[in-house]
Amino acid sequence: MKKACSAMTLGAALALVLAACGTPPAQRPTRNLEGAKDFTACMLSDEGGFDDHSFNESGKKGLDRAGKELGVKTIAVQSENSADYATNIYALIQQNCKLVIGVGFNIAADLTESAKANPDIQFALIDASFIGADGKPAALPNTKPLLFKTAEAAYLAGYAAAGTSRTGVVGTYGGKPLPTVQIFMDGFAKGVARYNKDTGASVQVKGWDTTTGKGGSFVGNFTDAAKGQAITEQFMSQGADIIMPVAGPVGQGTLSSVKQKNDAGGTNAVIWVDSDGYTSTGDGSIIMTSVVKEIGNSVFDTVKNASEGRFSSEPYIGTLKNNGVTTAPFHDFDSRVPAPVKARLEELRNQIIDGSLDVSTPYDPS
Repeated sequence: MKKACSAMTLGAALALVLAACGTPPAQRPTRNLEGAKDFTACMLSDEGGFDDHSFNESGKKGLDRAGKELGVKTIAVQSENSADYATNIYALIQQNCKLVIGVGFNIAADLTESAKANPDIQFALIDASFIGADGKPAALPNTKPLLFKTAEAAYLAGYAAAGTSRTGVVGTYGGKPLPTVQIFMDGFAKGVARYNKDTGASVQVKGWDTTTGKGGSFVGNFTDAAKGQAITEQFMSQGADIIMPVAGPVGQGTLSSVKQKNDAGGTNAVIWVDSDGYTSTGDGSIIMTSVVKEIGNSVFDTVKNASEGRFSSEPYIGTLKNNGVTTAPFHDFDSRVPAPVKARLEELRNQIIDGSLDVSTPYDPS
């Protein structure tokens, strides 16, 4: 069930549009905090919703922070399915949004069309690029993609998983075969491969073809938690004891399966993505670590710059070096991760940051 307090439904958004159209400007609510501008920053989720404990929720937190700390007005609209995207964008534009932020690749086409049709409005897109007529990334003066080299952090998570697994088998699966999903899976598998190279081990990765860097296990959407649970149980039946779902709310299925397995005496663990799952999922006892994208910070900075007249169309690319991506602490699993693995992770992290270690994938943003 979606959280009513975190976002408006389409109906509520349209109701506000009608209310705004019929209210004299002098009677519309404004925020006149000292130093705050007459600026409205808006966001629409993808079908995962703002309570996905993942990247939609992270983006919403960044927007909420901007409203609180900058004094700008904020509006968030939740999309129930892909058919809502165009309508929700239109509703936000009608509410005088100066900056419209979309969450995720699935919104890219509709947001690009709106950006072209509304050159006086600024647009930002989380975790995807705007799309040209040729299907390739497009640069428009009023658009800003917020991108992340998550392979850098996923590589470290894969290495940690391989070095901590008690069965020698780990797994990963995605929601859809999108670049922003595959980058996690490929980076994770590359980290496992590096552990094998360093130690002579032969840890296996279920759910991703480590020889081609393609293929893999996918649910087909970001909503079917039952299918995520089925994939997880399949992996565990094949010996996997650490699993990384890259599928937003679908990952709840993995959490459920792992909890049941551990209640029966298992020692399995989950690697979460986008946010620190230890605090965001409520199931911290089974979260080994997380591959974190600091989406909230990128949203806050984008709103701040736009509200101060400093909007830039230059893409934001989060890396380990600029703290745009990171791995979360091991929390309750800290004692389970061998000390030599921890030491090696720091070495690898530093090598990625200084450029001496290339962990790039075909799915990296540019």
